[in-house]
Amino acid sequence: MIKAVSILGSTGSIGRQSIAAAQHLGIPVAALTANRKIDLVEQQARQLKPKYVAVFDENAANDLKIKLADTNIKVGSGMTGLIEAATIGEADCVVTAVSGSVGLKPTLAAIETHKRIALANKETLVCAGEIVMPAAAEEGAEIVPVDSEHSAIFQCLMGRKKGELKKILLTGSGGPFRGRDRSELEDITPEQAVKHPNWSMGAKISVDSATMMNKGLEYIEAMHLFGVSPDDIQVVVHPQSIVHSMVELIDGTVIAQLGVPDMGLPIQLAMTYPERCASPFKHLDFYDMKDMTFEAPDYEKTPCLKLAMDCARIGGTAPCIMSAANEVAVSMFLNHRLGYNQIYDCALQAVESIEIIKEPELDAILEADERARVFVREHFS
Repeated sequence: MIKAVSILGSTGSIGRQSIAAAQHLGIPVAALTANRKIDLVEQQARQLKPKYVAVFDENAANDLKIKLADTNIKVGSGMTGLIEAATIGEADCVVTAVSGSVGLKPTLAAIETHKRIALANKETLVCAGEIVMPAAAEEGAEIVPVDSEHSAIFQCLMGRKKGELKKILLTGSGGPFRGRDRSELEDITPEQAVKHPNWSMGAKISVDSATMMNKGLEYIEAMHLFGVSPDDIQVVVHPQSIVHSMVELIDGTVIAQLGVPDMGLPIQLAMTYPERCASPFKHLDFYDMKDMTFEAPDYEKTPCLKLAMDCARIGGTAPCIMSAANEVAVSMFLNHRLGYNQIYDCALQAVESIEIIKEPELDAILEADERARVFVREHFS
């Protein structure tokens, strides 16, 4: 089990659940970061007494510094603050629960200091998997996935040799609008889109789950985490969210990981791996379970998923451009500045319009990310 943890994105859904898991396990929290929710992060800081807190928004960080002036907690800001939290010496594990590509630099910095990465930030591998995974291998930094699907695959592959894997079966619920045509989704509101049928998540990931872009991002992430090609991953729609993912082995055996839909379980495992500890979460009761169904995705009804899978095959900066454009589009949708179906349009047009670099260095990835954001703001505002 880890000795202390730094939680990047402590005020979000995953961040709050990571704090709860750390408290349950008796693991100290060495650092916290937030974007600008200073009232909540102040409350967390006073409760947990970390050595360091960073707020990405500099004005909010200044306000927090005043609020915590009566404590010994150091307050930082901006990307420098996130990196300091990710590399703090007291922590041997970093939970990357920030949303978007902002998580990339802190993750790379944590890898350089040989920490375990409890990875909840999809965009880190979507944008720069070709850089992050080799860096982790070179530095001897563990990457333990927190996403329920990737945690499931990780668990199914424990003790398996790489040559035994035939296929990853990546499951997804299909979201709240499963089966609806795009023509039926024109008037979907943010309030409707964030109501996931099974999971309690933040607003951005809830919208991504509704469009199934989230499953597309996970598809790309799985390629990098497990060192497989797009042909080695099959997306399976499983509305009940009981089977969190599966692997098919070369002899035809399929191994699945099942559990209640609660992100606390993979978060706790990322902190205790390779051990397991008793948890406070509800256990699966097979007597209470009804039917479990599985079906193929309908790509005409979920074009975001198809676009992500296409970008996975294109490679280079294509996934980064798509992810950044989607991130801005979802934010605009949540602020009632963009229609639901336009989220896909933004991502598609960005990928089609911005030059794709085939073997990018980090600077080219960050430039592609920024160009995609500017493109959406200029063309869809």
